[in-house]
Amino acid sequence: MNIFKLMMKKKELIPLITFVSFAGAGATYMGLYSLSKSDVIMNKMKNPEPWENVNPNKSQKLFTINQKWKPVEELQKVKKLTK
Repeated sequence: MNIFKLMMKKKELIPLITFVSFAGAGATYMGLYSLSKSDVIMNKMKNPEPWENVNPNKSQKLFTINQKWKPVEELQKVKKLTK
């Protein structure tokens, strides 16, 4: 409750505390959002080659404009030979 008493005494701190709170919440959200992406490896022992499971139709970036993807023929041939 001391922070609320301080804010009532010094009202110029209200915008500062508000902006810092929003920045902290945004940073926390972005960190949690980044953990849900497929390019982040949480357990390297379980999946040593995570790039094999990346969905090419799903955007890997935060913001993508006109993403077009075509499979590379050489890679498809190598995948077929190794399976």
